[in-house]
Amino acid sequence: MTLAAILAAVISFALGALLALLTIPVLVWLERRVAGLVQDRLGPNRTNIGGFRLGGVVQSFADVVKLLLKEEYYPSHIKNGKWLFMLAPIITFAAALLAFMAIPFADTLIINNESLRIQPLPIDFGVFWYLAISSIGVLGVIFGGWLSHNKYSLLGAARAGSMVVSYELPLGLSILAFIITYDTIDFNAMVAWQSGTFFGFLPAWGILVQPLASIILIVALFAETNRNPFTVAEGESEIVAGFMTEYTAMKFAMYFMGEYVAMNTASAVIITMIFGGYQIPWVSTQMLLENFSTFSITLMIIVPVIVSVLVRWMQKNNRVRPSVSTDGGRNFETKVLTLAMIGMTLVVEAILIYLVFLAESSLANSITVALFQVVVFVVKLMIFNIFFILIRWTVPRFRYDQVQHLGWYYLLPLALINIFITALVVVGVSL
Repeated sequence: MTLAAILAAVISFALGALLALLTIPVLVWLERRVAGLVQDRLGPNRTNIGGFRLGGVVQSFADVVKLLLKEEYYPSHIKNGKWLFMLAPIITFAAALLAFMAIPFADTLIINNESLRIQPLPIDFGVFWYLAISSIGVLGVIFGGWLSHNKYSLLGAARAGSMVVSYELPLGLSILAFIITYDTIDFNAMVAWQSGTFFGFLPAWGILVQPLASIILIVALFAETNRNPFTVAEGESEIVAGFMTEYTAMKFAMYFMGEYVAMNTASAVIITMIFGGYQIPWVSTQMLLENFSTFSITLMIIVPVIVSVLVRWMQKNNRVRPSVSTDGGRNFETKVLTLAMIGMTLVVEAILIYLVFLAESSLANSITVALFQVVVFVVKLMIFNIFFILIRWTVPRFRYDQVQHLGWYYLLPLALINIFITALVVVGVSL
């Protein structure tokens, strides 16, 4: 194994861990801020460290400290299987985290005729890995509800188990339709397939090539991640908090974080399979490399524009009404972050100028394109996470019978029909 391969593997794994774990406080912040936007309020914006609020993200870190310091409560009525009771949240969290590791963040790098995957787990059967690992997560929910010896917890666990069985079938069939269409079980190959076009002008994204399978996939993943309107496993109005009723402190936090990691993983799978992954429409990796100068000059124009918009947004949102208070700390934070953003922009501009006008290195160009694709992937990931959050705060929770009715009477037949039509079309095109 060469040094380049080792570096690529380490960097990819570290990037996967960072995207999976460090996005948790960001997603919690987004959940609160988007909820505040929907409900016409501000959301968290006061908690700070040395005057730095970061738009409210610091509140999420304060919650982590709170959960770490809370008392660990173990129900006295749990006599047997206490170790499994404590292991259950870890199973749910670990399953969501490991499923995320099969997602590619950029196209394969070619260094000295060696292919290096920008993927935490460099496997070419990523779809099967995701299906196998993500389905284990429900075991943590079932163990948690069963071993709590609480009727509300048991009811929530039973609901979760039956819902997963109901939606695993349409989920698997919708993914099978994509496998037939793309003729691969490799996530990276699926993204490469979507870099083309069909009918000469439409991007070959899964949402356009397989619209019905895409809708089924999105709905099924909403149910699999236990997000609204499918939160029947923890319906507060009927079963208190469901399977989490007897969990406190970090045991509760593992379930809580596992839900956000699962949402992040579901968003990554959706954008990889149906929204082009790390690619932008009509532009392949090869096209970026062949037109690197044009690509770099375009970035040199776009980056300052985006940063100026972010700075204006920050300055607007860091203002405090004079009638409430005068907060000099916010002015200081705004100035520091503005200077930091300007400094990073100048660094990026200098690197791009050097690559375009002074350096002639295919390796540097390939790495630059890979970094750009990682940024595209993260932007798409955050956009779809925001979509998950908007649905939670705008659509009411379905009743349990409605959830089961939707899965068995609508999604499953539609998924079967779509498989039949897909097979006919693929065979017809290949003849």
